[in-house]
Amino acid sequence: MTVTYVIDGSRVTGLEQFWTVIGEAVNGPGGYFGSNFDALADCLSGGMGAPDDDFVFEWRDHALSAQALGHAETARYLRQSLDRVHPTNRPAVRRRLDDALAGRGPTLFDLLVETLTNGLGPGGLRLL
Repeated sequence: MTVTYVIDGSRVTGLEQFWTVIGEAVNGPGGYFGSNFDALADCLSGGMGAPDDDFVFEWRDHALSAQALGHAETARYLRQSLDRVHPTNRPAVRRRLDDALAGRGPTLFDLLVETLTNGLGPGGLRLL
């Protein structure tokens, strides 16, 4: 039987809140399901945190999440990342930051959808 985990997009006000919302969707209040893109991909691929059952994510009110995780939040995230990335990666992150500040390029929402889509089989993510 396929289990459906609901991501309540109306609760997603930024990236940190997304990690909380998806963790609680899968593991209940206070639940953890990764707090960065690598951890999320690990959880989806059957590593620690992956549900035992077949599962699908249903991202309700995803348009609200798309807005909250848009270019402004992407720029905030990239600005915070700039000092933590390896020096050889800083130029690429800087370019992505410049794009986000200009309202161009993929947003955090786009990257999360890509991660969820790549980590799940067909029909694994429903945007509602």
